[in-house]
Amino acid sequence: MKELSIFVDESGDFGEYSTHSPYYVIALVLHDQGINLSNAIKVLDSELEKLNVQDFCIHTEPLIRKEESYRNMDASERRTILTKLFYFASKIDIRFMTFVYEKKNFKESLQKDSLKIESKIVKDMNLFIQCNKDYFERYNKVILYYDNGQKNITRILNTVLATNFNEYDIRKVLPKNYKLFQVADLICTLELIKNKIEISNLSKSETLIFHSKKELRKDFIKKLWKKKM
Repeated sequence: MKELSIFVDESGDFGEYSTHSPYYVIALVLHDQGINLSNAIKVLDSELEKLNVQDFCIHTEPLIRKEESYRNMDASERRTILTKLFYFASKIDIRFMTFVYEKKNFKESLQKDSLKIESKIVKDMNLFIQCNKDYFERYNKVILYYDNGQKNITRILNTVLATNFNEYDIRKVLPKNYKLFQVADLICTLELIKNKIEISNLSKSETLIFHSKKELRKDFIKKLWKKKM
């Protein structure tokens, strides 16, 4: 039986639009469970151990903003950690898709108008699956991994899976236990910044990590986006 894993993460929230929170992003990372990633994960964990990364778990946004367990690390250390996860994601056999929503397009806050945005996300995900029908039909079962961070997304995912797949399962995850969930988190953050820099500059903390818009696009987004469906 061929099984497809889908790791889901989101960036942003269903709150009101603001200049600090202009977008809502969802990332799906797809992995054929028949492809063994254990060696690549062992190599990454070994590198993260040398860098004193807690639980070998990388949370990209706090890393960039110098928060949580990264607050005592300088920019060079944090960029090195992010780069390790980036190269892991670039080398392994995965595909991904992102869904981006500009919050100012919704008259009410997303929290008040949640049915409208949920319906839009369901339609977009259904369309994505139908447009890639040949890819998904290779698999007998889909297993979706999510941390149940937002009830709206849990509801959306259940609807999409029930609509498109006969055999599926949803499993709650802890980020530290799944490198591909950390990859989904990385992709969410990069997609968020990618959209933001179309209309504004990198923040001070982002500049310390990525140096410039040009370097961000060339060294990170362009390379990883080759895996986008």
